[in-house]
Amino acid sequence: MHIEFLLEEPSAEAFFAGFLPKILREEDTWNLIQFGGKPNLLANLENRLKGYANWIPEDWRIVVLIDEDRQDCKALKSQLEAAAAAAGLTTKTAADGEEFRVINRIAVEELEAWFLGDIDALCAAYPGVPSSLANREGFRDPDAVKGGTWERLEQILQKAGHFRGGLSKIELARTMALHMEPLRNRSKSFQVFLEGMAAF
Repeated sequence: MHIEFLLEEPSAEAFFAGFLPKILREEDTWNLIQFGGKPNLLANLENRLKGYANWIPEDWRIVVLIDEDRQDCKALKSQLEAAAAAAGLTTKTAADGEEFRVINRIAVEELEAWFLGDIDALCAAYPGVPSSLANREGFRDPDAVKGGTWERLEQILQKAGHFRGGLSKIELARTMALHMEPLRNRSKSFQVFLEGMAAF
């Protein structure tokens, strides 16, 4: 099977480049396409999917991943679903048990919440991060961290002596991809993503 990943930004591309071998079969192939930002992905998604619909091989699938960014999650998902429907491609959500070509997934609040979902990986990647972080108030649910997920993560990492000059999202994503273990991640939106991938 071949999977096309339509991604919002370079950090997601960096993460998936290192992480996908952990969750895909050895014979699977993939292509990562990042759109340089959420507005650009949303603006171009329908036309991109229509392009695929004209020639997509039988063994190809498409995954769209976008950050929630404190938007209405249901409205955002509806927007993604509508783009696929307009292109004539069936999504996992709409398939009702039948074959589908597209999976739309949302990282709540953003990709960095997935990193906070695996504190063991964060500690392994960045020594000095407290292993008790997962049990602290405000961090028990990685998808509901207040004050901006990446901003809070930057504070934690800087306190541990990392990224003194400011968080590099791409470097963080690339490093976390090497350490994250899919099944132990506490982020619900990550587990929903994983469940979607398992359906291929």
